[in-house]
Amino acid sequence: MSEPMPLKHRRIVLGLSGGIACYKAAELARELVKAGASVQVVMTEAAEAFITPVTMQALSGHAVYTSQWDAREGNNMAHINLTREADAVMVAPASADFIAKIAHGTADDLLSLLCLARPRERCALLLAPAMNREMWSHPATQRNVAQVRDDGALVLGPGSGDQACGETGDGRMLEALELRDELIAGLQPQHLAGKRVLVTAGPTFEAIDPVRGITNLSSGKMGFAIARAAREAGAQVTLVAGPVALPTPRHVQRIDVQSAQQMHDAVVPIAAAHDVFVATAAVADWRPATFAQRKIKKDGSKTTPVFELTENPDILAAVARLPDRPYCVGFAAETDDLARNAREKLARKNVPLIVGNLGPATFGRDDNALLLVDAQGERQLASADKLTLARELVREIAERLATVAQRAS
Repeated sequence: MSEPMPLKHRRIVLGLSGGIACYKAAELARELVKAGASVQVVMTEAAEAFITPVTMQALSGHAVYTSQWDAREGNNMAHINLTREADAVMVAPASADFIAKIAHGTADDLLSLLCLARPRERCALLLAPAMNREMWSHPATQRNVAQVRDDGALVLGPGSGDQACGETGDGRMLEALELRDELIAGLQPQHLAGKRVLVTAGPTFEAIDPVRGITNLSSGKMGFAIARAAREAGAQVTLVAGPVALPTPRHVQRIDVQSAQQMHDAVVPIAAAHDVFVATAAVADWRPATFAQRKIKKDGSKTTPVFELTENPDILAAVARLPDRPYCVGFAAETDDLARNAREKLARKNVPLIVGNLGPATFGRDDNALLLVDAQGERQLASADKLTLARELVREIAERLATVAQRAS
């Protein structure tokens, strides 16, 4: 199941100022439209030297605006009209010159005018810098970037790497998919602003010998989606991940581990410094009692190796026992009797919320269905892609945190 259109019903003004990175804006427009957004492109005169309005019109599906005197507007006020129904203005690329204009309130073209005239309380401004590395590092540019941030703009990047001028360093505009995801994140409600969230994800690997071990089929996708959703909601997120092949969600701190003991040792010392702990990882219950220093091989004797197992530490229970524990959310990956097993785990772990799912039906997949179990009852989150479910779960956790805070006050 693919992610639904996360920008459906959203109206985005995509502004292009001058720079070779305008070629990336073409792909960005396409990705925003694919994500469901209605995209209105506005270009400066300098941008037209790098890419044509015809190209951007074809990709956005709307005629491009280039002049503050555009007569198509009945009141001749495109700089007012274009943002009144918009959810966000994203300028990509945002040149050094354009950032300077916004920082100092200069408004001598349509794009700078509409950025100043937008309703700031409900229309976000996102700037994707794109310039030479020396221009980016210049004190004047850094002062201007600090000013636009102070004025409420969200500055995305820049990235680092090869530049069109032949130099290498900071100043590259982020890629289209990165900017799309940053925009999606920027439009999410900030339910967890100021909170610290700790998430575990993926399987653990319990080594038998240098090449074999005990593990499971967890892909880590649900935990990584929760980490991303919590970060989108404004939280500072630490993700402790078992052995998975997944990219780290943007702006999330990641700690990689292999075994259950390593995950325990990474989580427990830092858990109390967090407001929320979400134990999504499918942690192995047991590990081999001894580790063979060399690969265990067949020797022709037909004798089957016998392994003694020892129990792994219970990470969720250990965190739940802390005197200043965070709000703890456990996951139960079951094969049957989901509600009963989840409720038993709720009592056994002494946590306020268990999220149940059927392991064989979700491991490795992009979709899931969740059952929320607490002391008051059960509630189903219907099957959806994992990021959508993660956002629902984060919203649920935020509401519960608010309730706890109200009771404590």
